[in-house]
Amino acid sequence: QVQLEESGGGLVQAGGSLSVSCVASGSIFSISAMRWFRQALGKSRELVAGITSGGSTNYADSVKGRFTISSDNAKNTVYLEMNSLKPEDTAVYYCNADLTVQVGSGFYSGNYWGQGTQVTVSS
Repeated sequence: QVQLEESGGGLVQAGGSLSVSCVASGSIFSISAMRWFRQALGKSRELVAGITSGGSTNYADSVKGRFTISSDNAKNTVYLEMNSLKPEDTAVYYCNADLTVQVGSGFYSGNYWGQGTQVTVSS
C-alpha cells in the first residue's frame, strides 16, 4: 500500500508565501519523479512543477520565478515553496509520483496521487 500525504496548505494574503510538502510512504522501492498539480474550482487539473530523482525540474509558465520545487530523496518527500502568491494561485494542490513498489517478491511501477491540500490566496 502506497500513500502520498500532503501538508502545509492554508490561507495567505496576496504577495505572501506558503510551503506545502508531500511524503510518500509504503513499500516503496524507488521514486523516479514527483510533481505538484493544482485544480481550481471549476477548472481542469494542471501541472505546477515536477522534479526527477536526479534533480531536474520543470515549471508551469504561470509559476516560474515564484515557485520552487525540491525533494529529499532519503525521506521520499517533495516540497513546493510558493512566493509572491496571487489570488489566481488559489486551488487544491495535489502531490503526484511515479514510483516502484515492492509487491511480494516482485515490483510494480505506477503513478500515484495524494488527497490534496487547499491553498487559498486572498486579495
